[in-house]
Amino acid sequence: MTPMVDLAFLLVTFFMLTTKFAPEEAVVVDTPTSTSEIRLPESHVITIAVDDQKRVFFGVDDDAIKSDLLTQVGAKYGVSFTPSQIQAFKGVASSFGTPIEKLPALLSLDSEQRKLVKQEGIPADSTNNQFIEWVQTAQALSRKSAYGKAPYVAIKGDGKTDVPTVRKVIKLMQEKNINRFNLITDLETKPVAGK
Repeated sequence: MTPMVDLAFLLVTFFMLTTKFAPEEAVVVDTPTSTSEIRLPESHVITIAVDDQKRVFFGVDDDAIKSDLLTQVGAKYGVSFTPSQIQAFKGVASSFGTPIEKLPALLSLDSEQRKLVKQEGIPADSTNNQFIEWVQTAQALSRKSAYGKAPYVAIKGDGKTDVPTVRKVIKLMQEKNINRFNLITDLETKPVAGK
């Protein structure tokens, strides 16, 4: 009996120490279902989320490039960040949806206050296309990082969002020759043939 109790505690300890919790997201996106069995990689992924209010959110899971990503995109738009804001960006939720001009104010808040802020989405139109700048800069930095290759791009659209908004996001990426991306869906069981 004693060895069984020891084994149980060892297993509990192992799972507690090796479990990686999913980071809290800035927006909840209820993805549609499909029968595709292609799985998204666990790391080295850029996530673009489009919610049911047509807001675009951007996220990158590679912590090694986050500080350079923030400073480079900020420099392009003339926005500078303090060291504490850069550190906060590294710990920010897996995605964010704030225009670059308003990002310093968001990063100056503590994590609990940041959760209460309703983010308006990253601009993704022909006159102010900050969204594509985030994607291109993240890809360039990933190629220079230890990975040595561009990250996977995943589009996560809400099931209630309109198709033209997702189509616009895809078109903006294709205009910059970003043609490899995955659409994230929930797995649905395949229909049985012959029934």
